[in-house]
Amino acid sequence: MGRVFVAGSINMDVVATADRHPRVGETVAGRQVLYFPGGKGANQAVAAARLGARTTLIGRLGKDSFGTELKAFLGAQGIDLGYIKETAEAHTGTAIITVADADNTIVVIPGSNALVGADDVSVVPLLKGDVAVSQFEIPLPTIAAFFRRARDAGAVTVLNPAPAQKMSSELLALVDVLVLNETELGFLAGAELSERDEAARIIDVARKLQAREDQTICVTLGKRGVLALAGREEIAVPGRAVKAIDTTGAGDCFVGALAAQLAEGVPLHAALTFANTAASISVQRMGAGPSMPTAAEVAAVL
Repeated sequence: MGRVFVAGSINMDVVATADRHPRVGETVAGRQVLYFPGGKGANQAVAAARLGARTTLIGRLGKDSFGTELKAFLGAQGIDLGYIKETAEAHTGTAIITVADADNTIVVIPGSNALVGADDVSVVPLLKGDVAVSQFEIPLPTIAAFFRRARDAGAVTVLNPAPAQKMSSELLALVDVLVLNETELGFLAGAELSERDEAARIIDVARKLQAREDQTICVTLGKRGVLALAGREEIAVPGRAVKAIDTTGAGDCFVGALAAQLAEGVPLHAALTFANTAASISVQRMGAGPSMPTAAEVAAVL
């Protein structure tokens, strides 16, 4: 069985809950403020680890109270933290999140995440059968270096290009499995997409984005499920109707669960179904990192 290596961001999420989101220039009364371990890299690592994968996280923390709390939380999840560096040059990454009506708005301050460099990923002991995961909350040149190392080792590369930004064709070509939502797909492909678009339209846009014939593009559609283009094969996984409380980290849960399944050698369709179920469980809880389900919880639903 392979291992999961996640190179990515580690944040403290400061969550304010309110009855509704404020308009520009408006102040609204909130209900409570909560502190949750987060960051897309950390969330994905927690999801993979809770689902039984041997998981290593590569990233940076500041030498501050948030950094201390986050390291303790991540260690308690059974994640290998041997490639986490602490730096006094910047504060620990922080996300300011407002949750209202089960939807969220997020402002991310990268802090120490912006200092994750090629040297951080160059020493990672990737092997054939492992899965290398990253997202866009660390510098893109670092991700490219990580994926080049992974492909040289025979590992599978999984990229979650969020928050969305333009990337080079060279980086896209290093990706074996691209996981993104329809908004991110539309942005990267230069196409207009919305929740009303049919599956055929989404697959057509994904096909235009494919950098290699054997590349897989997974498009997460929230309650509508998942669409995937695996080479030339089209896969559809139906959504699950649940009462969402907090959607923060749902995409990260999906990515971490998918990586854990791929590391176990599970076929793609089954892996997507498992990951979709895991994500549907996570939205029924508050917080990002702490909302990630265990393998037993996903198995009970399946």
